[in-house]
Amino acid sequence: MQTRRAFLRNTGFAAASLLLADRILARPYAPISILEPAVDPVRIRGRVHSTGGGLSGVRVSDGLSVVRTQADGTFELMSNTRQEFVFVSLPRGYNIPTNPTGTALFYQPLQPDRNGEATAQFNLAKLPTADDRHAFFLLADPQMLDEEDVQRFHAETVVDVFSFSRQLSEQPLFGVACGDIMFDRLQYFPDYERGVKAMATPFFQVMGNHDVEVQAKTDETSAATFRKFFGPTYYSFDRGEIHYVVMDNIFWFGRYIGYLDQVQLDWLKADLSFVEEGKTVVVFMHIPLYNQRHIREGKRTPENAVVVTNRELLYRLLEPYKAYVICGHMHESEYLTDGGAEIHVCGAVCGAWWSGPICYDGTPNGYSVYEVKGGELTWRYKPTGVDIDRQMRLYPRGADPRFPDELVANVWSADSSWKVIWSEDGIRKGAMDRRIGKDPLSVTLHDGPDLPKKHRWVDPVPTDHLFYAKPSPGAHDVAVEATDRWGRVYKGTIALE
Repeated sequence: MQTRRAFLRNTGFAAASLLLADRILARPYAPISILEPAVDPVRIRGRVHSTGGGLSGVRVSDGLSVVRTQADGTFELMSNTRQEFVFVSLPRGYNIPTNPTGTALFYQPLQPDRNGEATAQFNLAKLPTADDRHAFFLLADPQMLDEEDVQRFHAETVVDVFSFSRQLSEQPLFGVACGDIMFDRLQYFPDYERGVKAMATPFFQVMGNHDVEVQAKTDETSAATFRKFFGPTYYSFDRGEIHYVVMDNIFWFGRYIGYLDQVQLDWLKADLSFVEEGKTVVVFMHIPLYNQRHIREGKRTPENAVVVTNRELLYRLLEPYKAYVICGHMHESEYLTDGGAEIHVCGAVCGAWWSGPICYDGTPNGYSVYEVKGGELTWRYKPTGVDIDRQMRLYPRGADPRFPDELVANVWSADSSWKVIWSEDGIRKGAMDRRIGKDPLSVTLHDGPDLPKKHRWVDPVPTDHLFYAKPSPGAHDVAVEATDRWGRVYKGTIALE
């Protein structure tokens, strides 16, 4: 049944189309001016304050401009009616305000009056302890498609994050859902929020390509539901000495590519102008700035849907800083450096889309845990339901049919600085050989037209975090030790037949 409003809207569009068609037929080569909705200026006045009074020097933005509060906490910002929010870049030393659901509340809707005036007040509470030391959880790709996925997210991930957060309870904590919170079914956003509340940690959200309105035909309209639940799709905040930035690199036009539009880049330039050069800047985005999947697959160039096509522009903005870019999207683990930035492609909460216990490179379903001291970060990948010290999976001789006399260790968090050595019957043999290959368990679970049953399009992918060794014919057991860049040692042992 068509409502009166819909009828008037549709007939209005039809009438406008007929008028436009007449003008085109009359003068087919003449320029045509299209009437667009009016964009009016808006003056925003407000204040950022705490119990002790106004807070000076706090960044406030509408997504276009960035200003800092005066000594008394007041600010004034010129915006326009196209902007949806005014938001604060949460300063160090203060709590992260939250919605009733537990998601971060650092924004207010921009609601000008008839005179083009708007107000915004932000009340922040001082942390009971300093946040120079803090920690955060990075949940890449929860990606819930149906009730079964929702139940697994709550029963596995939510329970695990809450439990592990108790081990870090002496440090200020926050979480980041790094995109693809949903698998196109945006009606499950409230179930994600219910999980955030149960994890009892404030969470920031990143826009993913499966968090868009799939029926939208333009990028501008694709994030409407996401913004309704979580506010702006790009913003920043401070914890301790670190400046954190969330970016929206999903450019949607009925399909998607990785891309940062000029508005965001201009905003980030303004935002970073208040950050001292040499400081650590951590950027969260869904699609990796860059990754090497195409190289592992023998291709010359990456697809535009798995990298940011204009990443060089971001590299330039980040050049003055010690930059980390933390991403998801790939459902695998990869740690690399490109363009002067350290890029982390984190394993997925849902693994291979909740089809089993692993991603398709063999990384377990899980999330990343980052601990911060001053300007330095350390990190580990936390397999869901397993102790965090488990950082490898060992396979017997012949698990990779290309090398029938060799055993395999999948060390999913290994970057180029890790050292992986092996011992045979207690005798140290030396470094294992790092090669590109497919995880044997992933091959078992995912390879073939009928596997896995939940999503038959999932296939194992080549990964570069496999390590190989050739035991002696009469050896009884092999022990593997993997040492990360901070000297933490992880061990595994496998008996030989």
